[in-house]
Amino acid sequence: MDTYLKVLFIDASTGFYRINRYKVGEFFGPVDLGIFLSVKYQSTNIGVGLLAGSIFPGSNRLIFTGSSPCWRGFYISSMGGAGLVFDNLGVNMISIIGKSHTPSVLYLNRIHGEEIQVEVTTIDLHETWKKGRGGVYSLMEECLSRFGGNYNQDPRILAVGPAAESTDFGAVCSAPIQDGKISFVDTWAGRGGFGTRLLREHGIAAISYGGTFIDDDFRDRKVVDQWFEDKYNKKLFAKDFDATTKYRFDPKFETGGTFGVNYAGIGGRILAFNYKSIYMSEDDRLFIHKKFIINHYLKQFNEETIKPKSMRTCGEPCAAVCKKLKEHYKKDYEPYQTMGPLCGIFDQRAAEKLNQQADTMGYDGISAGGIVAGIMELMASGIIKPQEIGLSDLPVMSLDDFRIETDSMHNANIGVAILDAITQKKGMFNLEDSFRKFARGLARERGKVVLDSFVFNAFARKGWMVPNQYWTPGVLSPMPIMGKYYMNYGNEFLPPRELGRKNAQRMTIELMLDNLGICRFHRNWAEEMLPEVFENLYGMKEQFLRKNFMTACRINSRNSSIYWESERNIDFVASFLNRKHDVEKDDSPELKHWIDYFKKDKKEAGLEFWFEIQKGIHESLKEF
Repeated sequence: MDTYLKVLFIDASTGFYRINRYKVGEFFGPVDLGIFLSVKYQSTNIGVGLLAGSIFPGSNRLIFTGSSPCWRGFYISSMGGAGLVFDNLGVNMISIIGKSHTPSVLYLNRIHGEEIQVEVTTIDLHETWKKGRGGVYSLMEECLSRFGGNYNQDPRILAVGPAAESTDFGAVCSAPIQDGKISFVDTWAGRGGFGTRLLREHGIAAISYGGTFIDDDFRDRKVVDQWFEDKYNKKLFAKDFDATTKYRFDPKFETGGTFGVNYAGIGGRILAFNYKSIYMSEDDRLFIHKKFIINHYLKQFNEETIKPKSMRTCGEPCAAVCKKLKEHYKKDYEPYQTMGPLCGIFDQRAAEKLNQQADTMGYDGISAGGIVAGIMELMASGIIKPQEIGLSDLPVMSLDDFRIETDSMHNANIGVAILDAITQKKGMFNLEDSFRKFARGLARERGKVVLDSFVFNAFARKGWMVPNQYWTPGVLSPMPIMGKYYMNYGNEFLPPRELGRKNAQRMTIELMLDNLGICRFHRNWAEEMLPEVFENLYGMKEQFLRKNFMTACRINSRNSSIYWESERNIDFVASFLNRKHDVEKDDSPELKHWIDYFKKDKKEAGLEFWFEIQKGIHESLKEF
């Protein structure tokens, strides 16, 4: 019997809608179907995988696909747990076309076997953003107040903030609703600017959805346990519990979550003061790690979050309980890294202040932190005057005599002022079109040092992305989608061409997880088991894997990556190579070759290193 993916098409300009069906086998999930629809209709697509609502933990991610306003190419972003309620709509995906004439909320509801209810209703967006907690939180509260009573079960709400209006990297926020109240467990489709896309391209500021539709989701635990016992000699729950140790609590580090485990083990690979730590000695980096991170920043986290076990899930049953909280602050590594040490902030109170401002305004936290850190360095060096932001003080972007609590809060206050200037488009700080365009324009006026103060990936003419926060060349690779984990971000040295091949392999695997709506925190079993699960349920394992690889190839066929525009990108790679040799004692001939090459002519070496990565990517991602 054939299985179909059901897509609800919605025209935001009229509210008209229809449902189309696409056969499983021709398409397998929200990624391969999303790229098809986004090219054909220029639509924004939001959907779940075929395993949503099933017994498999981590299977309820909500996947966003379409053309990214900031990357300027096809992009995929995902949000934890939000697919569980979406599955109750009885469709696999919504595809939004057209644009509402005024900012609006898209209301979706389905009660048992009834036809899905679709309504596009206007909202006074600016006034709503000013209420209560402000920004995305006020918008979610307004939607819950307006529509919550219509649902038989707690709905879910997606919301954008002022960042979606003023920049190209506005995110989409949501939080589980329990007993009619919005929780503090923020979940985000942050990377790619889908908040900006929803608001600018469709006039949609929020989506309220839910229902009580019940389909034939796979829920037979005995059968699944047998599959896992055959493979691992463990039942599903036991294997998943082991696989998610890092995200819950890792006894090796006596901490948990991405924040705890990453900072506990990062040592001399710490990135701080707008990446200027890459120019420091290993002793200075270890000093930062021990005094600022271990003895303060991480210590606060462990005492305030880990010891009291203040942990939640993203909204679905899951052993990882990866959402680490202190009151209403959610602590994840990357936003608390870019709006933490990268901005010269090593205190939780200061980091909470800056992160909360970015979240309230609806920014992608990683991108916001990368931009703020670069602007703070330009202020510290006199390229940008404090008065241009309405300030009188300079940030402290140096290790010398740094006062952990005082200087961290000082920097956080300046960071908030920078975000406010960007949100309100004060003076020069108009990033509405593209951060990269802004940086290039300022560089023409004030010198190349402006561009060289930022670390970012470039794509096509205006596309950009602040990289993931790991000191490794993989995060600056010329991949067709960057900012996610579609690349190798391990700490080992790989010759660049081999790195390109590893990137391609990683992208193919990560695409499989996204196309099935599976959280990558469960990848230690999901990567091996999901093809087998697909074979058992649908009998199409080889077809599924082939289609997945072809999707990776087709995304790469649109690869418009641009060579590094910032000299700091080159230094980021060169310093990584030097550290591998000098500190970690890697004496491989290939590493020594590249170290010597960078010392002789770093710009030429950087260009060749970049192209070698690209060769490995392109030779791997080809259909035939």
